[in-house]
Amino acid sequence: MSTATATGVAVERVDLPDADVDAKLGIVRLDGADRLNALGWETFRRLRAAFDELAADTSVRAVGVIGSGRAFSAGGDLAAYRTLQKDPAAFPRYMQDAHRAFEGPAAMDKPVVALVNGVAVAGGLELVMSCDFAFAARSARLGDGHMNFGQMGGGGALTLLPRLIGLARARELVFSGRLLSADEALDWGLVNRVVDDDQLLPAAIDFATLVANHSPLALANVKRIMTAGFFEGTGTAQAISVERETTLRYCLTSSDAPEGLEAFAERRKPRFTGR
Repeated sequence: MSTATATGVAVERVDLPDADVDAKLGIVRLDGADRLNALGWETFRRLRAAFDELAADTSVRAVGVIGSGRAFSAGGDLAAYRTLQKDPAAFPRYMQDAHRAFEGPAAMDKPVVALVNGVAVAGGLELVMSCDFAFAARSARLGDGHMNFGQMGGGGALTLLPRLIGLARARELVFSGRLLSADEALDWGLVNRVVDDDQLLPAAIDFATLVANHSPLALANVKRIMTAGFFEGTGTAQAISVERETTLRYCLTSSDAPEGLEAFAERRKPRFTGR
């Protein structure tokens, strides 16, 4: 697909003045409001690059993914698909880059929250689900939508959605192609919180401020264990074993674990270093 029509991706950093440390909220912003932030080939490449950039920035303690204008993302660039799906060499490469983008949030050591500012459909919904969890603006609408255009979800809609909201509800949403209101998405467990439209970014800042005061090393361990245990098919006994061993290693070898206990005993705020 031509990069001239790709939705841009902007990386921003927001200071967290109320945090106990010098820290920031990273923002990955889909910047193609005139195309409802459609996800094209180059967009997926830019998304992965944005996630990698913020993953490497130690001052960024949490990341928010948001759209521009009235959409989070209306999904894949269907106009480009007309050409891509006729090319058996290009389409698999496109899908590979799409999956690398969707895997970006899970690969990060810090929390990634989807900030669903408007419609999130098909690939847009898959991007929401690739994040650790989601906050939704009251005007947001979420759904799969692939079936409305003779398509199939290929970036997690058919695998992650049943895990998040249950098989029966996932089937209804995928089969019908309908959109959920923000309140329905909250009731179904697709988003964690619904806020007024103008409170979406403040909600992310509040969350990031809480996270910034935690041990970055402990947080990275917690995210890794929870993600592997839920999404990677690890058996319960094996997952608990990994949790136990990781906790032992963290408590016995890190500086953050004893620092937290010393701060508690001395009735002061801890000074975590992430080591």
